[in-house]
Amino acid sequence: MLNTYLFFGLITAYLVGAVSAVILNKNDRLSAYVSFLSATLGAVFGIIFSVSILSGNSFASNLSGSSFLNIGFFVDKLSAFFILVISIVVFAVSVYSTGYVREYFGKKNIGYMGFLYNIFVLSMILVVTANNAVMFLIVWELMSIISYLLVVYEHENEDSRKAGFIYIVMTHIGTGFIILSFLILAGSGGSFNFETFRAAGSTMPPHLKDAAFLFALIGFGTKAGIVPLHIWLPYAHPAAPSNVSALMSGVMIKTAIYMLIRVSFDFLGAGVLWWGMLVLVIASVSALLGVMYALMEHDMKRLLAYHSVENIGIILIGIGVAMIFMSSGRPELAAFGLIAGLYHTMNHAVFKSLLFMGAGSIIHSTHTKNIEEYGGLIKKMPYTALFFLVGSISISALPPFNGFVSEWLTLQAQLLSVNLPDNITKIAVLFSGAGLALTGALAAACFVKAFGISFLALPRSAHAEHAKEAPVSMLAGMAILSMMCLALGVLPFYVVRILDSITTELLGTSIISRISFDFTIGTLSSFPAGISTTWIALLVFVFLPLPVVVYMLMSRTHVFKYETWGCGQPVSTSRNEYTATAFSKPIRMWLGSIYRPHREIQTTYSDSPFFKERVIFESGIEPVFERYLYRPVTWVVLAVSRIMRIMQTGYIQTYLLYILITLVIALIYVGSGG
Repeated sequence: MLNTYLFFGLITAYLVGAVSAVILNKNDRLSAYVSFLSATLGAVFGIIFSVSILSGNSFASNLSGSSFLNIGFFVDKLSAFFILVISIVVFAVSVYSTGYVREYFGKKNIGYMGFLYNIFVLSMILVVTANNAVMFLIVWELMSIISYLLVVYEHENEDSRKAGFIYIVMTHIGTGFIILSFLILAGSGGSFNFETFRAAGSTMPPHLKDAAFLFALIGFGTKAGIVPLHIWLPYAHPAAPSNVSALMSGVMIKTAIYMLIRVSFDFLGAGVLWWGMLVLVIASVSALLGVMYALMEHDMKRLLAYHSVENIGIILIGIGVAMIFMSSGRPELAAFGLIAGLYHTMNHAVFKSLLFMGAGSIIHSTHTKNIEEYGGLIKKMPYTALFFLVGSISISALPPFNGFVSEWLTLQAQLLSVNLPDNITKIAVLFSGAGLALTGALAAACFVKAFGISFLALPRSAHAEHAKEAPVSMLAGMAILSMMCLALGVLPFYVVRILDSITTELLGTSIISRISFDFTIGTLSSFPAGISTTWIALLVFVFLPLPVVVYMLMSRTHVFKYETWGCGQPVSTSRNEYTATAFSKPIRMWLGSIYRPHREIQTTYSDSPFFKERVIFESGIEPVFERYLYRPVTWVVLAVSRIMRIMQTGYIQTYLLYILITLVIALIYVGSGG
């Protein structure tokens, strides 16, 4: 009964927040506070509810229903885990939003923002709790439409409108493939209820199972942002308000991960080897290309958007390895791989939301997304710099923060492939491990650039020169997720115990007793290895600073300050500093065959051809996927549309003729016994 009150309490909180935002629309400040604080309350309900389910039994509630549309909810441990992830991020982002939306006061409709925000969060909760395919598609479509409206919130900006168009087209293409997958499952199960999908998965013919899996992979992969279906991510995330970007990147794309796990493991059993190999290849390519393209970006939010592609790839590496182990009859190893994937799902939600909020604070203060125009922000925004640094260390998979733990577990899961009987599969998984290691190194390089160019040295523009620290509420939201990054990094043994209960439900085997802890990141006893994140944290935060503190207290040495050496210049200026372009140029040259860089130099001369008045230098990389995949597809679609347009004459007589011809063909087909 308590779970029922908690579940409907969280739904009510978001509905109250949405309705209140509209009612209080005339008062920007009051509308913002009420709507976002209601969302904060809903997140609290969600955290308590999900923890209750994870520590107890599943929850089900049927309001009304039939085999076609069952209006009800079902929450098992997998659903509860995703509710927990969503609620933690929503709690922090809602606190952050009360300060962030002040920049829209008097400029935009705050009530509209509050309404969309609450309905968006509610739709994500309903997606992971739906127990019927038709209801799922309704709330999935609601989530897509509301997120589209949030992407185009600043619709007066042409880039926002373009981003919204690309996003809505791609998400509906994905929905089409999801419908095809559900139709196959419903056709075999005789119902659209998810219970029948589970029963149908064990009796379906292999070719239908393969088709259902492929359609689900394409459909949910589009929303998740796997390569090459990621095209909407670098457009939509930068265009949306930063608090919305934090939710879209942190948790919305995880709803696709949830359903991919649900379909693959819960409905279909994940017992086919080539499924796992396909997911592993796509995941490895997504991880590597995502971080490579992020390195070339100088728009802070586009850089973070490409890192979403990278980290979705890392999550899917764990899931793909788990599928490979399941197909090889090793469910205990599959559980280990799935635990790694789920752990990184939570970690990415936390540190990516933190980074988008940090980017939002920077943009809120400087009014530009261009990293080249930052510099010296650590003096202007010290707390934002600290929180952004925590997110940067986390996403770079460095201890003692959370990104290290899940990527280490993922790498261990890949190394466990030595237990596989097939050598080709074994080599493929180990190669993906090498790719993961390279991905981690490139991610670290990218955030050295992102943090160093943005926060260190001297301001490069008036925007950075006049920057101010973010409001307290924005700092509080970032502080919450910063502490989560540390907690998830130094206390992995508690998280793994929770994740083991999820994989036990899905795979029917528990491995918690076979994982060695002793304050280490555990691994299966058959492949022993471990690193103590707790001792690393003590080393970093206690033992290493201790000598410095003692020296500062005991030393009486006078400190003399001098100007920073500026390469022989009398005074160091921002023109002497590294730029983001210069920092990433060696990697752009090293991987030139993939980036296909180009540059243009325009020179303007004065009256004399010997004296240059102005030189403009531009460089960039080729948009490979847009040019060689999406542009040809767009051209074909438009060409077919022009041909089909000939049929639209506007005369009723022509349409009646079409109907007559169709009827004649149908009668001939039936009469011939076809």
